Amino acid sequence: MTGGEQGTPPRITLYTKNDCELCQVAKATLLALQRELAFDLDEIDITTAPALYDAFQLEIPVGYLDDRKLFKYRVDPARIRRQLQRRSRWRIGGWLARVQS
Repeated sequence: MTGGEQGTPPRITLYTKNDCELCQVAKATLLALQRELAFDLDEIDITTAPALYDAFQLEIPVGYLDDRKLFKYRVDPARIRRQLQRRSRWRIGGWLARVQS
C-alpha cells in the first residue's frame, strides 16, 4: 500500500496508559494489523503529561490516523483497513490530479 505522496506510510497514534487492559488489547490488535498493512504506530502514554491525561483519561485507548480520530476503546480491524485504503486512494488521487493539471 502506498502511504502518501512521498511514500511515507500512514501513522496511527495510540493513546494509552500502563494499567489499561483495553489498551493492551488495542495495541496487540494494531501490531497484528501492522504485519498486514503498511503503517507506523506511535504509542503515547497519557500519564506522561497532565494535558494528555486530562484530554484522554476517559477515552483510552483512543487511536488517531493523521490527527483524525480513528477509534475509541476497541479496534475494529475492518474499519482500520477501510480507513487506510481510503487514505491511500485520496493521497494517490490528489497527487495524480495535481500532476495531470
